[in-house]
Amino acid sequence: AASNVIGAVLTGGASRRMGSNKALVEVDGVAMGSRVARALRDAGCSPVLAYGGDPDVLAPLGLDVRPDRYPATGPLGGVLGLLESLAGEGPDAVVVVAACDLPSLRGDVLHALIDALRADPAVEVAVARTSQIEPACATWRVSAARRLHQLYASGERALHAAIGQLRSVEIQVDPAALRNINTPEELGRYP
Repeated sequence: AASNVIGAVLTGGASRRMGSNKALVEVDGVAMGSRVARALRDAGCSPVLAYGGDPDVLAPLGLDVRPDRYPATGPLGGVLGLLESLAGEGPDAVVVVAACDLPSLRGDVLHALIDALRADPAVEVAVARTSQIEPACATWRVSAARRLHQLYASGERALHAAIGQLRSVEIQVDPAALRNINTPEELGRYP
């Protein structure tokens, strides 16, 4: 049977540089979080949810918002908390995680990551790569939560370093699809 494929937009909280939650910042009239959610749906993810941030603030996205289990610990805490929160989905569940600030992300990019994870049952994470790995765009097996928790408990906080200690595969991705927006200046230069 095919694995469950769950999509998750990592929303985090307010961005000091952007002045608000980046998930709600509009690009061409559409909130970045909504653009990423659409890419997740286009890749076949169901359900698509938001992880982290204030549910009331993120209500305009129309997504189920899961509370952050490890607030203020960056993307590693976000991915760990997300995977732990989905443990009941079954050991074969696949979680597609994408940061909210990737407005050019496309479903075909995410689908390639899903296919790579499904191709090898030993792989715990398939991660996008441009000139370097892009840890905030990856597919994860829910079962990787146990190993991630061990790394987190040992003091690791860097998601890319944790991925380096897991059974992973890297998928080359068009850098334009993973262009992120972190500042008002970057927003002004988009696309």
